[in-house]
Amino acid sequence: MMRRALVLAYGAVAYVLFLATLLYTIGFLAGVGVPKDVDDGVTGPAWLALLVNAGLLTLFAVQHSVMARPEFKRWWTGLIPAVIERSTYVLAATAVVALLLWQWRPLPEQVWSVGPAWARTGLWILYAAGWALLVFSTFLLGHFDLFGLRQVLARARERRYAEPGFREPSLYRLVRHPLMVGFLIAFWAAPDMSAGRLLFAVAASGYIMVGVRLEERDLVAQLGEPYRRYMRRVPRFVPRPAALARRAVREEEVTCEPGNPTPTASSSIPA
Repeated sequence: MMRRALVLAYGAVAYVLFLATLLYTIGFLAGVGVPKDVDDGVTGPAWLALLVNAGLLTLFAVQHSVMARPEFKRWWTGLIPAVIERSTYVLAATAVVALLLWQWRPLPEQVWSVGPAWARTGLWILYAAGWALLVFSTFLLGHFDLFGLRQVLARARERRYAEPGFREPSLYRLVRHPLMVGFLIAFWAAPDMSAGRLLFAVAASGYIMVGVRLEERDLVAQLGEPYRRYMRRVPRFVPRPAALARRAVREEEVTCEPGNPTPTASSSIPA
């Protein structure tokens, strides 16, 4: 009983810390409601700021990429209980992001600043919409699975946990990675873009481009032909025009074997 309670508490703490860090990140990039934002912090030579920030962003990329790989997960769950693997990933990711936010060095030189009030308002709305799209996408996938809560809750209830299957809910019929589209919108929708925020946006966007390819490689290895068909049918980030989408569906129907219809499916819980 005590072990189950500790597992549940561990997962809950990891989730709460993640939420707090996410909210701080939103304020950090917007420069609103936080004690230190992307243009605040220890000042110094630009080369030193670039070096420190590049190191922090690299640490973030390495942690996400390594801990997300199936090979690492198999090794890792030989050392820790499988039930807390996801919560541990969330906790490690949260710690790395918190370190990045804490130690980020400002590069406040202005790259662009949008003047008209209507345009600034539109960009702030787009910024908020990007984060909203991101959060909504997690619920389409299985929000509480994605952040390890269902796993620890199943353990607390002494029930067997089953990972959500291969599905294609709403937005995932338009693009394969709406969650990452939300990130990209939030990173670039900036009425005022400093050199530091531009560095953050470029590096984070570059990591997304690499990361989704690694994730898709793992999903193809895990799910096989159903995911390959999904990749042929649904674009990665930008929705296709309706005519192209209908053509892709027709081609998909032609390539399916009789008695083996195209699955209405998307990625299961991503890394």
